[in-house]
Amino acid sequence: MSLQGHNLLLGAQLCPSVGPAGHLTRIPWLLLLLISLGLFLLMLATLIQVSRIRVYAQGRTQDQQGNSSLERGNWGFAVPQEQTHVGLEQIQQIQQQLTQFNASLAGLCRPCPWDWELFQGSCYLFSRTLGSWETSASSCKDLGAHLVIVNSVAEQRFMKYWNVRKNQRSWIGLTDHIHEGSWQWVDGSPLKFSFWKEGEPNNDGDEDCVELFMDDWNDNKCTEQNFWVCEKPSAPCPGH
Repeated sequence: MSLQGHNLLLGAQLCPSVGPAGHLTRIPWLLLLLISLGLFLLMLATLIQVSRIRVYAQGRTQDQQGNSSLERGNWGFAVPQEQTHVGLEQIQQIQQQLTQFNASLAGLCRPCPWDWELFQGSCYLFSRTLGSWETSASSCKDLGAHLVIVNSVAEQRFMKYWNVRKNQRSWIGLTDHIHEGSWQWVDGSPLKFSFWKEGEPNNDGDEDCVELFMDDWNDNKCTEQNFWVCEKPSAPCPGH
């Protein structure tokens, strides 16, 4: 066997499936296989991570939709949930403070101004000065009131109590100066309840205005100088 034949035989034993290009042609294919496998694993890991992110995002979206009224401000932008909880606590504290403030106002509330007396939803002012019936009616009007209108037995008793304390003649809002003998209150309503003294009214000397004297009513001249009684509705207190 020649030397050339011996070399060919030795090469065939070492690389039995090698083509004319030589046995080194197998190496690039193996490298490509490893690279492809690495890329596949990388893509698989990426897909798994993306799936996890989508699931988390969907859960956050549902939470935000379920609490949209709490997690969004008045202008539509998102508000952190911790800030929302703090805001709700502040609102509750403000509401409690307002409730306490209203209760305090109710305790301090005066339905009638100073120097006025409260009785059955009305405020009464017993004057400390004297005046004619017309002057008395005008003074009450300036105070947002009117000369007292007696509508019940209970109100008459209340008036008698104060009249006894003062023991003075006081004008009330009753007169017949428009039509003689037709008694009307200052608001134009007709007389329904009367508490005249015995023998009154007698119109002695053109007496057209009514005064409360001691326990009952008496007609007197409208120019006489008497005290007077004003009446107006009481003011409601907070929470009532």
